[in-house]
Amino acid sequence: MKKILHIPNYYLPHIGGIEDVCHSIISGTQAYNHQVICFNDRKFTEKDFYEGVEIMRCGVWKKLFSQSLSFSYFHELKKIFRKFKPDIVHFHTPNPLGSVYLLLLLPKNVRLIVHWHSDIIEQGLLHVFYAPIEKRLLKRADKIVATSPTYIPGSKPLLPWSDKLIVIPNTVDERKLRKRVGDDEKIAAIKRFYAGKKIIFTFGRHVPYKGFRYLIEAAPFIASGAVVVIAGKGPLSKQLEQSAMISSLYFIGRLSEDTLRHYLYAADIFVFPSITRNEAFGIALAEAMYCGLPAVTFTIPDSGVNWVCPNGETGLECENANATALAEAINTLLSDTDLRQKLGANAIRRVKEKFTTSAIRPELAELYDC
Repeated sequence: MKKILHIPNYYLPHIGGIEDVCHSIISGTQAYNHQVICFNDRKFTEKDFYEGVEIMRCGVWKKLFSQSLSFSYFHELKKIFRKFKPDIVHFHTPNPLGSVYLLLLLPKNVRLIVHWHSDIIEQGLLHVFYAPIEKRLLKRADKIVATSPTYIPGSKPLLPWSDKLIVIPNTVDERKLRKRVGDDEKIAAIKRFYAGKKIIFTFGRHVPYKGFRYLIEAAPFIASGAVVVIAGKGPLSKQLEQSAMISSLYFIGRLSEDTLRHYLYAADIFVFPSITRNEAFGIALAEAMYCGLPAVTFTIPDSGVNWVCPNGETGLECENANATALAEAINTLLSDTDLRQKLGANAIRRVKEKFTTSAIRPELAELYDC
């Protein structure tokens, strides 16, 4: 049985898109022996098990430019190479500090798969110093996984390595999205809470590139008889809430896994207002599509978002960072039940065909066994 060491930034139950992807890969390839090393949410280092997989969580004493800093990480990674002796390292980027440690410790006979979730875009100063390390990492990689075909042409770091590149899409976790016993009652309760009005829903971290400000700006121009519901938390939460001036806009905070599922099934339209290539794929978008929601997105050149949700097929796409255009697209869906249902049905089909673990399992097996 091949041994695979996975290196994401964090791992479940820590909430995050990369964490979900890593977990989906592990849970979908149980013919292999998996182990994980990652950063911890706390200052101390601890080993635990998640669904039977050993997880080494390295204590973090500080964050700098969104990078977790850990003194114990190097020592623990060195021990894992000595004791676990992986055949393959599956490394998820961006993770600058992890890249440094990995390049220092990775044995020559261990295959390296670099899973490229996004370029480093916002932390420009960090990337100036990190670029040489990034280049060494990609040169050492045996394979580089991009998450969509549309992201590659706009990624300067990836372009020199076309001979190593393959595309394997991110996947949703069907187990947390499938309806369960009792869900229908909870979904109906949400609909009653909003007095039977159409629900326009979104969720995510409240950070600039997620574009929530444009949905808030669009809200006054959305047709009456609908409410806008924004879930999640982040550095911009207070600022966003203070800028919301209409009673039909609700901030509901960070949701549990179950409550999020209930909202996805209770909603009528999903808005995914991200505006930059930081949003390389859009796991939240794919999750909403899995639940049958037609989506409204902005056009993001060289991102995977508009490949995940094709315009006119599973949702509507509008000019980037244009709140007026966003409101118009939402109103189009609100006024046309047949279109909402058609796009929602197409969304379910697209996700199940392309963005589930079962759909990509043969590609993962080929990646690990080649």
